[in-house]
Amino acid sequence: MVNRTGLLGLAGALWLGGVLYGFHRALTYSTAPGAPAEAESRWPASAPFALHPEAHTLVLAAHPHCPCTRSTLGELDRLLVRCQGGLDVFVLFYSDPALGDGWERTDLWTRAAAMPGVHVRADPLGRTAALFGARVSGQVLLYSPDGVLRFAGGITAARGHEGDNAGADAVASIAAGEITSASSTPVFGCALGEGVEGSASSRP
Repeated sequence: MVNRTGLLGLAGALWLGGVLYGFHRALTYSTAPGAPAEAESRWPASAPFALHPEAHTLVLAAHPHCPCTRSTLGELDRLLVRCQGGLDVFVLFYSDPALGDGWERTDLWTRAAAMPGVHVRADPLGRTAALFGARVSGQVLLYSPDGVLRFAGGITAARGHEGDNAGADAVASIAAGEITSASSTPVFGCALGEGVEGSASSRP
């Protein structure tokens, strides 16, 4: 006769192992950065909008169905308060005509459009984001009024995480004239154009 206590112990050990494995996978995913931007050191000459002549210009690439981007927009909202008009912001939402008219106009679009000083634009197939070298939703690029790239990175500390982080602090410091050298941080978000629910593929 099989020892019932032993079976219960084995089942418990297997359950605990599964829980720990799932926790490890979730933690690994949340802290795994996306591909960094391949950005040039100066403002792209063919950009479809212009630099602000006095304030720093911030470009944010976003996927309208990326859950991680919700936290990025939360940090952007706080940044606008910290910078007190020192940022001119363009949020580029990836769009794909093949997925239907208005597919990009999610609640993330609505939230970004409601922020003061933020210009929201549809970016068909991510072409404008590509001009800036952005490949991941949540990628921020900050340029000085003379077109020099001052920051490239993310403004969250992990996927879906809101709170103090090095990226947001760097942007605020640069906008205030406190940092003179360029800086960068990891970006946590979904790849533009693929891999999120509602897009052409099914996983982030």
